[in-house]
Amino acid sequence: MTTLADPKVILRRRALSRRRALDAGVRRAFSARLVDEGLRLARLWNPSVVSAFYPIGDEPDALALLRALADEGFTTALPVTARGRPLTFRRWRPGEATFPGPMNIPEPPPEAGDVAPDLLFTPLAAYDRRGHRIGYGAGHYDRTLAGLRARGPIHAVGVAYSVCEVEAVPDEPHDQRLDFILTESELIDARDFG
Repeated sequence: MTTLADPKVILRRRALSRRRALDAGVRRAFSARLVDEGLRLARLWNPSVVSAFYPIGDEPDALALLRALADEGFTTALPVTARGRPLTFRRWRPGEATFPGPMNIPEPPPEAGDVAPDLLFTPLAAYDRRGHRIGYGAGHYDRTLAGLRARGPIHAVGVAYSVCEVEAVPDEPHDQRLDFILTESELIDARDFG
């Protein structure tokens, strides 16, 4: 149970405030960088399935990345939420149908087919260089990454503006670290800080 005095709540609120204040030019430039760097990583790791996220609010725009990946022949997917459970993923390419999920985020329909990504581009509210992330408080990605890692090797890349970096995210034993964090200015290899 979190409270307003919870350090993660405070860090999340401050990071999201900084993110909201970003200039539109920074946002556009990061969208282009996300495509370039995301494609480079996918070509390097050759995943069977790549997931990203349908951006909400002022999150970085990952749709252009999904389009570029699909155009290069990668199988792409979006997460599907269920309260209190790990995410599942369904095949999806930009332009295909979605519907509002339980958190009002666009999700592919059930007939799109479930897949298990081995390269994930994940949204977040705040991060530190050790690869710890603060999401939106539901724990979806912690449960999801734990389950996917139990099945085999994956690469988890957090996608965030550099203004969302904090010195240290308070972490707990169940928290799953990211392998990398991609910002508008750098790719942080969080494995170096473990």
